[in-house]
Amino acid sequence: MSYLVTIGLEVHCQVKTQTKMFCACRTSFGDTPNTNTCPVCLGMPGALPVLNREAIEKTLLTGLMIGCGSPEISKWDRKNYFYPDMPKNYQTTQMDLPLCIGGGVPLYDHCYPTDARKSIVNANKVVKLNRIHLEEDVAKSTHLGNSSLIDFNRAGTPLMEIVTEADLESGEEAFAYVRSLQMILQQGGVSDADMEKGQLRCDVNISLRRKPEDPLGQKVELKNLNSISAIRRAIHFEIQRQGEDMDRGIPQIQSTRRWDDDRGETQMMRTKEDAHDYRYFSCPDLLPIETAPLLAKVRPLVPELPHELSARFEKDLGVTAYDASVLSSDKHLAVYFEAVTDAAIPGKKVANFIINNLLGTLNERSLGIDECPVAPEKLRALLVLMENGTLAANQAKEVFAVLFDAPEKDPAAIADSLGFKPAEAGELEGLVDQVIANNPTEVEAVRGGNEKLLNFLTGQVMKASSTKPNPKQVTEMLRARLLP
Repeated sequence: MSYLVTIGLEVHCQVKTQTKMFCACRTSFGDTPNTNTCPVCLGMPGALPVLNREAIEKTLLTGLMIGCGSPEISKWDRKNYFYPDMPKNYQTTQMDLPLCIGGGVPLYDHCYPTDARKSIVNANKVVKLNRIHLEEDVAKSTHLGNSSLIDFNRAGTPLMEIVTEADLESGEEAFAYVRSLQMILQQGGVSDADMEKGQLRCDVNISLRRKPEDPLGQKVELKNLNSISAIRRAIHFEIQRQGEDMDRGIPQIQSTRRWDDDRGETQMMRTKEDAHDYRYFSCPDLLPIETAPLLAKVRPLVPELPHELSARFEKDLGVTAYDASVLSSDKHLAVYFEAVTDAAIPGKKVANFIINNLLGTLNERSLGIDECPVAPEKLRALLVLMENGTLAANQAKEVFAVLFDAPEKDPAAIADSLGFKPAEAGELEGLVDQVIANNPTEVEAVRGGNEKLLNFLTGQVMKASSTKPNPKQVTEMLRARLLP
C-alpha cells in the first residue's frame, strides 16, 4: 500500500564568526582539542555570558535573505538537560521569541540529485519555514568503545537552527532543500555550511499516513546524518521501514533513530521526550534584543540570491538556463564568471568554456574556484584569441592546459610557442589554391553538394602550412572559393 510522506527538517548551521556566542574564545576548526575554552563555555559557576553581536546580525541577515519576519523583541531561554557535551546542564537558546519567523527556501532545480532532475514533481517549490533561532553549539563527542572523549572547542559556537514546516514529501526534496539552503547561506557570507567540517548538521522528522484527510502520523526523528546523500538514503529507508510496519498493523511511536551509513539502515536510539521535559525558562543573564536597529543595519547587506543571479545571467548575458544555474550556484564562481565576461566575448561562450574546461580541470586537481590559479583577465585574453579567430576551440584548450600550470604566462605567447598563429593571408590563400588544384575529385564532389569533404581539404591545407592556422578560418576560405 502507498502512503503519504510528510517530512520536516531541522538544520543546525554554525554562524561564521571569529569568536563564540557568549565569550571571546576562537571558533577555529581543527585546533588541538580543548584549547579554545574559558569559564563561560565550560560552564564554570559564576561565569557570565556576553552576546556576540555579529552572530545576531548574521542570523537576521539570513532571515531577510529568505523572507522571514522578526518580532520587535527577541529573547533568550534555557533548555535544561543533562548530557556530557553541555557541562552547564542547560543550553542557552530561544524558545518563544526567536530572531526570525516564517519565510521560505526555494528549491533550485540543479540542487536536486542528478538522477532525479528529470522527474521533479513540484517545480519551483518553496519550502515553508517555521522559524530560525540562535543558540550555542554543544561540545563534540567521540565515542570509542565504552569510553567517550569530549572536545569543548565547539561548545559555545554560534549556531542557527533553521526549522521547516512539515512541507517536504521525499528524500529528493530534502536533498534539494539542504543544497539550496547551503547556497543561500554561502552567498550571504553567513556560513561556509560545510557538512564535512560539522558546520551544518541536519535532523529529519518523518511520518506516514494513508490519506490526506488523516492526521499526521507519529513522527520519527533521524539523526547522525553526515552528508546530503545520507539524508536522502535515510529518508528512503525510513519510508520503506515505516510503510512495511504499517502494512503489518504495527503502530509507530514517537522516537529518535540513528542512521548507520555502513549498514544503510536506521536504528532505534530512544523514545522522544516532549518539549516540556526540557523545562524551558527565560535566561536571567541576558537582556532581550530589540531587532529593529539591527535589521536596519543588515538590510543593505542582502546580496543577490542564486535564483536572482541566474535570471540576470540569462537575461543580460545570454547564458542558457542550465549554465546560469551552475554559475550562480557558488558565489566565487559567479564573481569569476562576471570578471571574465567582456563585451567582446558573448557570455554564452564564456560560460561554456568555464563550465566545460575550467571546472573540469579544477575538479581533476581537487581545487575550488577560489583556488583557481588562472586570473580572470588571463582567461579573458585567451577567449578573445578564440573569438577573433586566432585560435580554434581545440587549440584554445591546449593553450589553457599550459596556462593552468603556468598562470604567469601570456596566453598569446603560449599560443605562439605551440605554433598556433595565423598564417599570412597571402600564404594561406596560396595553400588553399594549391590544395584545390591537387584534389580535383574532392573539389568536384564539394561543388556537387558533399560539404563533408571540406574537412578533408581543410586537413590538407593544415598539413601543408608551416604554422598552425585556425582550421575554422581555413574551412571558411575553402567554402568561399568552392561554394560562392
